[in-house]
Amino acid sequence: MQLLNDEYFMQQALKEAQAAYEADEVPVGAVVVLNNTIIARGHNQVELLNDSTAHAEIIALTSAYSSLGSKYLPDACLYVTVEPCIMCCGAIYWGKIGRIVYGASDEKNGYQHLTKDNWPFHPKTELVKGVLEAECAFLMKSFFRSKR
Repeated sequence: MQLLNDEYFMQQALKEAQAAYEADEVPVGAVVVLNNTIIARGHNQVELLNDSTAHAEIIALTSAYSSLGSKYLPDACLYVTVEPCIMCCGAIYWGKIGRIVYGASDEKNGYQHLTKDNWPFHPKTELVKGVLEAECAFLMKSFFRSKR
């Protein structure tokens, strides 16, 4: 049953990524889920805001904190279409997110190539990789192919 939930919420994150794509932003989308309900959404807005920190994860987390009036989300799950970068890992770490689910790996900018064997998230955080990976990767590849 968890896999079906993960796929559903990743589809919602993909809708956010599509909105970024249509705005000519790198197509990354994120949703924050608490008690099986989406409490926040975000997609990359780096170009729109002229802010290199305006990643999907940061936008979604900031919205979640604001809506809950809390600076920690230990019972929440962050769904993101692409592996978080090291900056976003820091934000996720400090927010004490309970669970992270991402779609496509990012060999150039993802945390894995920078951290090697170091765990960049809170010690209690659960990580799930590869949910709807092909769909998430396709959107990124399409975007960058159109730029060449």
